[in-house]
Amino acid sequence: MIELRYPIIEDAESYFRILTEGKFEYYHATIPESVDLEREWIKRREYKRENNLEYNYSIIYNNEVVGGCNIRIFQESPHIGEIGYFIDRKLFNKGVASKAVKELERIAFEELGLIRLEIRMDPRNKASEKVAIKCEFEKEGLLKKVMEFNGMYFDNLLYSKVK
Repeated sequence: MIELRYPIIEDAESYFRILTEGKFEYYHATIPESVDLEREWIKRREYKRENNLEYNYSIIYNNEVVGGCNIRIFQESPHIGEIGYFIDRKLFNKGVASKAVKELERIAFEELGLIRLEIRMDPRNKASEKVAIKCEFEKEGLLKKVMEFNGMYFDNLLYSKVK
């Protein structure tokens, strides 16, 4: 059983460890350079929630922070959210990511009133694609060079679910 809760400052050390020790080959997001920077990132999450930009959660499994996840609201289309997540490598293939995505789906549709959810991933990220399929998201296609990260452009697979 997993639980999602808003991140607290104390989660910064777990986030930092998970993101720096894991080998997230196809994770196109900034890896924190220090625990202090991760704390600052967590502090900014409240502003994001209050302004309907992004809803971040810590993933708790056996009373331990084992990852993070979020729903980012598309500002140009506020009925659409995009799901993102990262999980401690030691819990890969244990169903934790799928359970987190299913709970994010419930929050998105029931609490936030969203109509459409998307999961985007690098086409080489077979683990994330497996999660999307397991959670019954529908594959819509390949978005060419849609993700810019560190001056490079990457393709993304697009999976979605509508209410």
